[in-house]
Amino acid sequence: QREHSELEKLERVRKDFVINVSHELRTPLASIQGYTETLIEGAKDDPENNIRFLSIIRQNAERLGRLTADLMTLSRLELKTTRFQFASYRVNALLADGLDSMRPMAEKKHVQLILVRAAEDAEAFCDSEAVHQIMSNLLDNALKYSPEGGTVTVAGLVVVGDHEEIQVRVRDTGTGIPAEDLPRLFERFYRVDKARSRQLGGTGLGLAIVKHLVRAMGGQVRVESEVGVGSTFMFTLPVHDLGLQEHGAVPPELD
Repeated sequence: QREHSELEKLERVRKDFVINVSHELRTPLASIQGYTETLIEGAKDDPENNIRFLSIIRQNAERLGRLTADLMTLSRLELKTTRFQFASYRVNALLADGLDSMRPMAEKKHVQLILVRAAEDAEAFCDSEAVHQIMSNLLDNALKYSPEGGTVTVAGLVVVGDHEEIQVRVRDTGTGIPAEDLPRLFERFYRVDKARSRQLGGTGLGLAIVKHLVRAMGGQVRVESEVGVGSTFMFTLPVHDLGLQEHGAVPPELD
């Protein structure tokens, strides 16, 4: 009975995933098809609209590319086929690298990026590329939902509990997230504001990828938020080698 129940649960998850992927693919594909047909039927000779239509086609093609890339990343993580390369890295260097990659986007939107440095000798035992992707996803969200003139602050600190960890916080002054949405925020394709998220180019997979990457490195991720004030995403990284396998398998006690 237990196995049957698990199989039913997995089947529901599979069906939901297929439905969600189909829905996410349908909108950009319909837009590409519609505008392509319009151009073929004569709009290509309309100097006022042909470039605009081609721009819309390109935007939707880019959206499909992002969605495909995120789906591939998430699939490799869930199947535990992602290869990690764990080593000790200076925390401040990891955080500064993540911020630097997002500065053009922040400057374009006139959002200030602030780094609150950890202790200069603080190190995390992790995969640097995975941390870079985590930071990119979290900062991308923070910048998208922060108003012009807002602030995004990244902070690192050492936390001592059962084992020594680094906690990284990404805090924004954005719109905030309603309390009822917080428990589902890291689910695949879950969006608080579906229309705005798609308008901003989101795939609905960024936070799910963050969750899997953090757990694969032996950490945890959570969020605190207040509507109208902003949100703070927090994730942890181990300071020392936990003996995790580099193909991404996580010991049960850390899952």
